[in-house]
Amino acid sequence: MNILIVGGAGYIGSHMVKMLSQVGHHVCVLDNLTTGFREQVKYGELVVGDLQDLSLMETLFKAGAFDAVMHFAANSLVGESVSNPAKYYRNNVANTLNLLDVMVRHNVKNFIFSSTAATFGEPEYVPIDEKHPQKPINPYGASKLIIERILQDYAQAYGLNSISLRYFNACGADPDGELGECHDPETHLIPLILQAASGRRKSITVFGRDYPTEDGTCVRDYIHIYDLCCAHAQALNALVEGGEQGASCFNLGNGAGYSVQQVLDVAEKVVAQDSCRVVVEEGERRAGDPAVLVADASLAMEELKWTPLYPDLETIIEHAWEWEKKLAGFKKAV
Repeated sequence: MNILIVGGAGYIGSHMVKMLSQVGHHVCVLDNLTTGFREQVKYGELVVGDLQDLSLMETLFKAGAFDAVMHFAANSLVGESVSNPAKYYRNNVANTLNLLDVMVRHNVKNFIFSSTAATFGEPEYVPIDEKHPQKPINPYGASKLIIERILQDYAQAYGLNSISLRYFNACGADPDGELGECHDPETHLIPLILQAASGRRKSITVFGRDYPTEDGTCVRDYIHIYDLCCAHAQALNALVEGGEQGASCFNLGNGAGYSVQQVLDVAEKVVAQDSCRVVVEEGERRAGDPAVLVADASLAMEELKWTPLYPDLETIIEHAWEWEKKLAGFKKAV
């Protein structure tokens, strides 16, 4: 197939580009490189541009004859969305509308949308399934929920079929070591811990040890980037083969939670093999951090025929550590 991946120079997008290219699809990447990296696009064709550029979009779609579009190009920092909501509604909502409208004009019917667990807000129960109420507590989550609702209307009015995939905590790195997580600034727990181990930052801060969990630290659901991309590939197949019509939504996670302390313990075990250690500092709770956030991904497993290949936390961290060592300039052990 001929597939457009918007945001394909970012963390998840670049892994997706590799996976689809390796199984024979032709991939075109559209990315403005504000948070993505040119060097992460190791497969496919890169077009540097923005969803605001309607002329570029028209040219791209006229030339591309795309069978499907995958959309990863969103701003995703919760705190920034609170302090600068205009940026989030402009990029995550208005720019996505530009993309959907050009798809409708060019009769491209298959759309995979990168959504988020932030559409649910404070969990009323865990694990969180697709029936859980969606009450986002920040503009980031709200912007993603708006698109989910728009997609329902576009399916009914224009026949645009879509699958929205709600991520919990994407993590890990390409098992081949070719790609990995690059954010500036970095906000995700596992790469922050590993940067502290490699010496690229001084320490890692644990925000609160008084949560109602087994060890007092927050519990989250971590899903390997490879498994996340496999779910997207399965979703694409479901759309193209006609099994999923309309606008569907699925939660993606392991269904098992790990506490911050458990992640630290496993990471310290992994990095100790390279004689590294992690300096931990203690901090106060952060506003808006739920005690437990875990996905029920059984619907995706059932309907998309998806099974995580790397559910084990140690394997996730081992892959992420190999990537971090590469970034930090560690010499490969003989």
